[in-house]
Amino acid sequence: MGMSAKERAEDARRRLLQAADELFYAEGVNTVGIDRVIERASVAKATLYSAFGSKEELIRPYLKARHEAYRQRMENELERRFATAKERLIGAFEIQGQSFTDPDFHGCAFISASAEARPGSTAQQESETYRRWIHALFFDLAQRAGARDPKALAQQLVLLFDGAAVSAWMDRDPSVEAAARAVATALVDAAVSDRNVE
Repeated sequence: MGMSAKERAEDARRRLLQAADELFYAEGVNTVGIDRVIERASVAKATLYSAFGSKEELIRPYLKARHEAYRQRMENELERRFATAKERLIGAFEIQGQSFTDPDFHGCAFISASAEARPGSTAQQESETYRRWIHALFFDLAQRAGARDPKALAQQLVLLFDGAAVSAWMDRDPSVEAAARAVATALVDAAVSDRNVE
C-alpha cells in the first residue's frame, strides 16, 4: 500500500530538510540555490514552496535543528561526563572538539550563516538565538562554579570557544581542541577558587 498524501508531504519535507542541512552547512545558506536543494531532495520546486513557502523559511528549520541537536548533545554530555560546574566549563571544549575530527566539519554553522546574513533575516535571527544560548550556557556554569566575575569569565570562554571552532575549520587542525582546553583550564582556575566549586 502506498503512502497517504500526508505521509508523502512529510517525507518530502524531511528530504528537503536533510538536503538543506547537507548543502547549507557545507557551502553556505546564500551560496546554495533552491534548485540544488530540490535536486538533492528529489522533489519538485512546487513541493518546496508548499512545504516551506520560501528558501528563507527553509533556512529557519535548518538552523533551528542544528541548534537543538547541538544544545542537546552539549547539555547531555556535560551532565553525563562532568560532575561539577567547574569541570563542565572546561569539558565544553572537549565536547566541542569531538566534531573537529569529522571529515565533514565546516566550522560553526551559525558563524557561517551570520557572516552571510542580511540584517533582520532568518539567518541572523536564528544565529542570535544560538548566541544567546551559548553565552547563557557559559554564564550559568561560571555562576554555579562560583567565579568571582561570571560575566567576564563567560565572555572569555565564549571568545575561546568561537576561536577554537574557526581555527579547527580553517587550519584543518583537530588538535586545536587540546590547546583551547588548556587555555580554558587556565582561565577557569584563575577565576574560580576551589572552595567555591559546586
